[in-house]
Amino acid sequence: MTEQAPIFILLFPFLTAVIVALVGLRHKSLSWPLTLVSLGASVCASLSTLAQVVEHGPIRYKLGGWSPPFGIEFHIDGLSALVAVTVSVVALLTAIYSKDNVDAETPDKSSQYYSLFLLLVSGLLGIVITGDAFNLYVMLEVAALTSYALIAMGNKRASLAAFKYLIMGTIGASFYLLGVGYLYIKTGSLNMLDIREILETAGLFNSPTILVAFILITVGVWIKMAFFPLHSWLPNCYAFAPTTSSNIMAPLVTKVMIYVMVRMVLTVFGPNYAFEILDWENIVVWLAVIAILAGSIGALAQKDLRKMLTFLIIAEVGYMVGGLWLADETGITGTIFHIISDAFMTLCVFLFAGIVFAKTGARDIYALEGMFKKMPLTMVGFLVGAFSLIGIPPTAGFFSKWYLVQGGINSGNWEYVVALLISSLINAVLFFRLIEIAYFGKKPAEGHDHHHGDDHAKVSEASFTMLLPLLSTAAILIVIGLYNKELVSVIQDFLSQFNLATSIR
Repeated sequence: MTEQAPIFILLFPFLTAVIVALVGLRHKSLSWPLTLVSLGASVCASLSTLAQVVEHGPIRYKLGGWSPPFGIEFHIDGLSALVAVTVSVVALLTAIYSKDNVDAETPDKSSQYYSLFLLLVSGLLGIVITGDAFNLYVMLEVAALTSYALIAMGNKRASLAAFKYLIMGTIGASFYLLGVGYLYIKTGSLNMLDIREILETAGLFNSPTILVAFILITVGVWIKMAFFPLHSWLPNCYAFAPTTSSNIMAPLVTKVMIYVMVRMVLTVFGPNYAFEILDWENIVVWLAVIAILAGSIGALAQKDLRKMLTFLIIAEVGYMVGGLWLADETGITGTIFHIISDAFMTLCVFLFAGIVFAKTGARDIYALEGMFKKMPLTMVGFLVGAFSLIGIPPTAGFFSKWYLVQGGINSGNWEYVVALLISSLINAVLFFRLIEIAYFGKKPAEGHDHHHGDDHAKVSEASFTMLLPLLSTAAILIVIGLYNKELVSVIQDFLSQFNLATSIR
């Protein structure tokens, strides 16, 4: 059973998506339990795979008995195992939470909704565990097509946002595919480890074709992860999508694309090519600094709670792009750590925003008025997520930022360190403003339509299926923080194969 764990990570949600689509036509009530069972199984499979990787090293799982480079293989090392666990756990927590939301927001389409939800998760898991550059594109499209549909199920503004996302996403995927095409022309292989070997042994690093491939893949992935200024599709998508759609996509989609960037730079092209032959670090780190500041300042201008949080995602993407391009082992450790901690931080605050919307029907930040008295448990979950985004110990966010800042200092990129500190201060301002409204109740100035006065008095604690995922996510953030050494040792184990010390300037 354990040898087959890598394929089960993907098979459970994928096959259940088909079953839910068929069974749900007759028995809608079965959609939710089936979704939970399959995601629970996927979590177990990904944890079992992570345990195997930690004990025995990377797993190469051949599909259908065909050996690579002709067959497709799943290549699971420390990096992909950690991200696969993160994706499956976030998906399970979101699915538990979705019970009330999906019925309320998409009443006649719950079985179709869960089917799409499971396909999205399958696509994201496929991206993470595949060792084949073209198979990654296929999984990218599975995840993208389902996410367009999951956003479009919202109101009219959501369908417009989904259309914009569809255009940007297709451009991003096309860039990636073209880049992989160029690599294939030069190397004759699609297997990631194989491509790297051929590039090194055949001495292709000075070829202009490889440079074009690298640029195309990088730009394609940047569009997909909403790296500023390629981010214009993101704020409206996550702000207007149905609650469950933004709860699964906000934590995972951008983070999985960061994973793809790390995988391409380290495994496919190699740090030597990316950091020494191209020598782009300074330019990319400056772009990341601009992204961090633009995302944080954009968040300050928002009154809509979910939109404010989506601008913070744009800043977080800047953290991770910059962290990788510091070309420093500590910085890259911070980037990988931040993929995991940011997925849970984002999930935590988006679950909270969903609860506020479900309870008050309002999207603006003044809907939080008096929440500490009315929903104390919900606020505890929110506080942990907020503290983690600010970077207060012992939450996960503190430790991942700590590694990023150390990486910035080691590599002498002080502008990156300053941007991180400014961004953390802005996060503190934003979240303490929300805490102030929730604790003291801030009546907005005249001119704001305070439309939820009557409903507001009736607001009570969230339901069990909403609270359980929120508080579990908050607990996970603290556990990751407390056990950061164990997590970092898995990451450093993965990075040890790349001989990064030589890449540090």
